[in-house]
This record gives sequence, structure tokens and C-alpha cells, in this order.
Amino acid sequence: MATLPNWARALGEPLCTCRIRSTPSDFIVTEWLDFELSGDGEHDWLWIEKIGANTSWVADQLAKHAGVHSRDVGYAGLKDRHAITKQWFSVRRKTGEGTDWDLLSIEGVELIECHRHQRKLKRGAHRANAFQIALRGDDIDGLDEEQFVERLRRIAEGGVPNYFGEQRFGRDAANIDLGHAVLAGKRFPRNKRGIGISAIRSLQFNDELGARVEAGTWNRILADDTANLDGSGSVFAVDELTTELEQRCSEMDIHPCGTLPALDKIGVKAAHRPLRMRVGEVQWQRRDEAVWLEFQLPKGSFATTVLRELVRY
Repeated sequence: MATLPNWARALGEPLCTCRIRSTPSDFIVTEWLDFELSGDGEHDWLWIEKIGANTSWVADQLAKHAGVHSRDVGYAGLKDRHAITKQWFSVRRKTGEGTDWDLLSIEGVELIECHRHQRKLKRGAHRANAFQIALRGDDIDGLDEEQFVERLRRIAEGGVPNYFGEQRFGRDAANIDLGHAVLAGKRFPRNKRGIGISAIRSLQFNDELGARVEAGTWNRILADDTANLDGSGSVFAVDELTTELEQRCSEMDIHPCGTLPALDKIGVKAAHRPLRMRVGEVQWQRRDEAVWLEFQLPKGSFATTVLRELVRY
């Protein structure tokens, strides 16, 4: 059984110990798009709130209700199961007839809106995710608010290391063992195979990022780095380190990248991921015997990665 390393933190030891996800209502995620829906086309786009439900399972239920194949259902990303999440799904229905979404009945799922659009919703097509998270426990009651506010200020101004969260690795890091089995040639269903491959690559990325955090260079551009343009998938090689590039990095306009390694044996190509995560719209308040945090993250980033720079949970 694999064990996850305790990767280096950028902002020091956690300020206290707390509980998260005491109930699904303590962890609220809202997905944001960055484009308008056309109002016509072959696809129904459904704005759905789900509680305690897996994204891919909900997609399968939508396909059954519409009488289409699961491949005709799209979503931008997998959202936490033990949470209240609002996210978009698309369902391809060429004529727009024969399905009454008002009759949709799925446990833990509520349909909020339905619109037509010309294209299927693809992975990573959303702009950001907004989080509302309750921190609970005896330590929270005695939290040093001055230290907490200062830590939040640093996070809002400088971001945090963009680690993959523990969710990527599965319970007891079992997805890493799955990945090793895939590399050893064992056969699995396509989705399970993908989970294992992602875990292996994510582990190596986190190891690289952890080394940069320890060296104090996770938020600095170095010679021979690959850089990412903030808020986009655009990357470029840093052939020459200039004062301009260093300034742009300090202003969060660009970020240094780490590598999601190639797995030549199974035909997976290398890719890049920013080492630094921008954290936007940071707010907090005491409410309902908890500290509530609110913030926004770019797509593909993990809220638990922000939390680990604040608290132990």
C-alpha cells in the first residue's frame, strides 16, 4: 500500500487542527463558466446541484433519463462527492424532443436550470470553482485570528503551491498502486486505467513541486523553466531569464511550471502544470460555531491544497 509524502508547506506549520466535511453542507462548490450559452443547438445544458453524489454517476443517470449513451453526456470536471456542488452537465439530444427534464428524479440531485447550446461540455471548459468551507473543532474556537488573517493575506497576495490534492490519489493512496499495475501491463477498464495513470503522474509532479518549495523557488521563474501565462493554458520556454520575466512572475502574470511526466511505455506524453496556484476572492467569517472560508480557484486546482497551508485537518 502506497503512502503519500508530507510535501513541504510554503507558509509554515498549520495554525491549528480542525475538521472539514462534517456534513456535505460544510463543503460547498460552485462551478463558473466563462462563456454564454447560445440558446439553441443539439445539447441540453443542465445546471445541477448535487449532494453526496459522484459526478460520473450523475452523468450516467442523466444519460438513462434521456435515453442516450453515456458518451453523449459532458461535464467540465469531477466535483467532490462529500459536498454540495453546483455544476453544469450537457446532454446531446439532436431534436430536443422526447425528454422531459421536469420529470428528472435522481437521489441527491436537483435540476436548477436547463438551456440549449451548440456544443458538448468538455473537460476543463469552465473558468473557475468557488468554495465555501466550514472549519470546525475545539482548536477553531481558540484560533489566533491575527495569525489567521495574516496567513490569508499572504495566500491572497502570493498564492499557494499548486499540489494535487489527496483526492487524486484515492483512499489510502490506492490509486498509486493502481497506476503501477497499469504500467506493469495489467488490464483495466478505460476510466480506471486513467485514474491510475493520473495518480502516478500527479505524484511525480508533487514531488518536483515539493523540492521547489523546500528550495524557496516554487514562486520564482528560473532559467530553463517553462512558464505559464496566468489564467490560460499557454506555456512558453524561458530561454533567457530577464528582469521583465522576474517582474511578471512577482506580479502573478506568469507562473513557473512543473512537469507531468511522459509515460512512454503506454504512449502518454509529457505536459506542464503551474507550480503556483492563484487564490482569488478570499474571505472569512465566524458563523455557526465554525470558521467559514470562501475563495475561488482556477480549474484543475484543489481546495484542500489551500487548506493545508492554513490548518491540519
